[in-house]
Amino acid sequence: MSDTEQDSGDLSGLGGFFFYMFIIHPCTAWILRPGRFERKKSIMYAIAFLAAVAAIKSGIEMQQRGPNYYAVLGVSRSSNPLEIKRAYRRLSLEVHPDKNPSPEASDQFDKIKKAYDTLMDMEFREVYNKFGDEGIKANKRYDETQFLIELGVFYVTWGFMIFMLTLGKRNSDARNWTFTGLLVMLVLEVTIMTTVGNPFPTWLFPTWAEFEVVWLLHSLFPAFMNGCRSLGAYLYVDLDAQTRQLLLALQEQGKDILLVLRDVQIGVQSIQSGGGGGPRVVAGDGSAAMLQGAPLPRATPTGKIRELQDRLQTSNTNVAQAVRSLKSDGNKSSSNMGFYLMILGYIIVSYVFNQ
Repeated sequence: MSDTEQDSGDLSGLGGFFFYMFIIHPCTAWILRPGRFERKKSIMYAIAFLAAVAAIKSGIEMQQRGPNYYAVLGVSRSSNPLEIKRAYRRLSLEVHPDKNPSPEASDQFDKIKKAYDTLMDMEFREVYNKFGDEGIKANKRYDETQFLIELGVFYVTWGFMIFMLTLGKRNSDARNWTFTGLLVMLVLEVTIMTTVGNPFPTWLFPTWAEFEVVWLLHSLFPAFMNGCRSLGAYLYVDLDAQTRQLLLALQEQGKDILLVLRDVQIGVQSIQSGGGGGPRVVAGDGSAAMLQGAPLPRATPTGKIRELQDRLQTSNTNVAQAVRSLKSDGNKSSSNMGFYLMILGYIIVSYVFNQ
């Protein structure tokens, strides 16, 4: 990759970040706007939209990057020198300028020759797998100190951006998800770059080199981050508000209990005193009142107990709804364990590969 291509790649990465920030994120927020779709459908549509955009954008960028040396020769990354030599001979006969009248034959032959020379040299092949054509031109070698510095700059920068973009209690879940994804990407990149050879099985991305997998992770992460921001804000529930609602429901239930118990007490006193000057009923404020004139049914303790049961059932329904909301939202806190487990996993993987 030339300096011009590297600069364009940097600009593309910066443009991709702003693309997700100022175009894709508002579109996702529009899909997730409350009342536009059903809750499950909104989440499914948003995920499908983000996945489609990320796939199309990454596909276009891969097309612009062009095929790697393995794809140019039509071999896999596990091919041995004999297989590479056979593929080169076959292709060189097809595209050699002396035998192919196409005006692009000369450029195609140069690409095939360059790919052959790189992959046949085991030292160059290892450098190409880790750093690409840019590493070959810069005669780059794996240096642990330099690698850790570059890795630290990249991930500290992204970590700071994530922290700034997910400020506030409403984005707490999005922050945890995004940092977990960042740690997963860090573990994968460290594993890929520090492992001798390609750590992936031969059937997975058979013609991809390690530097392309790292590039794909970096390319997809902005989409993942903005998806976490959108979904986290959409799924956020204020636990403090739910707690206040539960306390208010309990307070109202306590008032109903005290009011009905007071009515029962008045009814018991009325029975014990022989009824007094007329039938007693309970006023709206809970006090007993005498009604003159036509006789009315006496408010018995049994009736008051039934009334108490009816009120308690109504209050319990409200309290149960608030409790279910708190439980369903409180269970989300367990997802924070994934964040800490990823830190532990990174430490273990780093220790194993450094031995």
